[in-house]
Amino acid sequence: MADAALLAQVAARISVSVSVARRLGVGALLCLLPFAALADQQVVCRYTYGGETRELAALPVASPYAVPAIAVGSYFLFRVVFQNAPADLASIKVYTYADRDDGPVPLHQATYAYPPVAAADARHGFTGLHFVYEPVRDGELQYWCRLEQGGAAR
Repeated sequence: MADAALLAQVAARISVSVSVARRLGVGALLCLLPFAALADQQVVCRYTYGGETRELAALPVASPYAVPAIAVGSYFLFRVVFQNAPADLASIKVYTYADRDDGPVPLHQATYAYPPVAAADARHGFTGLHFVYEPVRDGELQYWCRLEQGGAAR
């Protein structure tokens, strides 16, 4: 449902842009490019646990409340919330929880402004490399995230 809301929002912006572009001429169609780029953005986080590395892709959502956490191993829950609108709420948040018998317990949370700032050659994206440790089993989760253009969710 959140993806549908984002698509409707982008479509409405594009519709207005096309209308303006038609009045101004073909060259004004360039105003569509920022909206197309916004629709194709995703945050990709690479995480490593127990010697296995995987990626999680997060598309923009209208509300953070419906974004689920994924299980990593038998102890961690990992969650990435990418909200690019409205401007006052736009951010990227990364959460790591301990999956306890009595419910998830927050271990780590990081918040990044949107759009994130990172050097083009940043080895570990806009987050840098993070290490999160299990307080009971002594395991380690590593992660870092980057913003991608034009990708599809994995």
